[in-house]
Amino acid sequence: MYLRSLATAVPPHSFTQESCWEAMREGNLLAALKPRSAALMEKVLTNGSSGIERRNLALGSIEESFGHCAEKLNNNFEREAPPLATAALLDSLQKAGLVATDVDALFVCTCTGYLCPGVSSYVAELTGMRHDVYLADLVGLGCGAAIPMMRAAQGFLAANPQAVVATVAVEICSSAFFANDDPGVLISLCLFGDGGAAAIWTSHGAAGDWQAGHFITTHRPAEREKIRFVNSAGKLKNQLHRAVPGLAGEAVAGLFAQRKGEPSQVLAHSGGRDVVEALESVLPFELTETREILRNYGNMSSPSVMFALEQRLADNHPGDTRLWLTAFGAGFAAHACELWR
Repeated sequence: MYLRSLATAVPPHSFTQESCWEAMREGNLLAALKPRSAALMEKVLTNGSSGIERRNLALGSIEESFGHCAEKLNNNFEREAPPLATAALLDSLQKAGLVATDVDALFVCTCTGYLCPGVSSYVAELTGMRHDVYLADLVGLGCGAAIPMMRAAQGFLAANPQAVVATVAVEICSSAFFANDDPGVLISLCLFGDGGAAAIWTSHGAAGDWQAGHFITTHRPAEREKIRFVNSAGKLKNQLHRAVPGLAGEAVAGLFAQRKGEPSQVLAHSGGRDVVEALESVLPFELTETREILRNYGNMSSPSVMFALEQRLADNHPGDTRLWLTAFGAGFAAHACELWR
């Protein structure tokens, strides 16, 4: 399948890591934490070692993330996810020279909230898609979801070669923010941001267009408890184990060994500083775009790898003829695909 266009969107409010710490210190958050927990957050947010400078959040202020119940958090997701996904998709359609009624299928992936009907129903309404558009929501795939979503789009195009397919990865990670003394919860508060990425795909392309394929996945359920969401009094609690960077590095190295061609760059999910360093230790590349996305937006979960791809394409490297994408997360699962022209 061929990439017709790619666009991203973030909420308008951008927060530096230092401003997040100041808001937490001056607000009522730290009082509920043990001193050791507060010290951990201060270290991650203030010493620059996280590799993150700022994040965009669907919050008017950091204080808005304090003390919400599970219902309020999911209400925030329902309010924020559809318009953010819509903004990315409308931009992508414009870049492709298309309108919403041209779309025959819409795939949406997310893991940071739950809606029924899914986010795709809201996006179809907001963009003005036809009543017979095929809608599919992929949930539960975590940070790695964008690539298996692309694979699902490829399957739809194989069955419907004249179709126009849209894919949207959207996460409101701030709708899963809360604080307790669990290190995974605290690290999530410090690393995650909100974002959306949309792409348009067709079965046919012109000379020089990017083609996507050679999808591959590894799924290791024995490692599931090391990285997943768990239900904590109705809230999405991010469960993170210190072994995750090494696990990601090992899995991605195995996928890279099965590549079909030699890429000019690898574009990866920006899971965090330790994760990026683990990937660079097993890959023959410096993950420049991945680090840039992490620095400017934090870990946005599923859209992150598409942000890195957008950055690479925008920089217009003349020698690029093949790119290798990888993303990973809950499951534990890791995914990869190749783009070439």
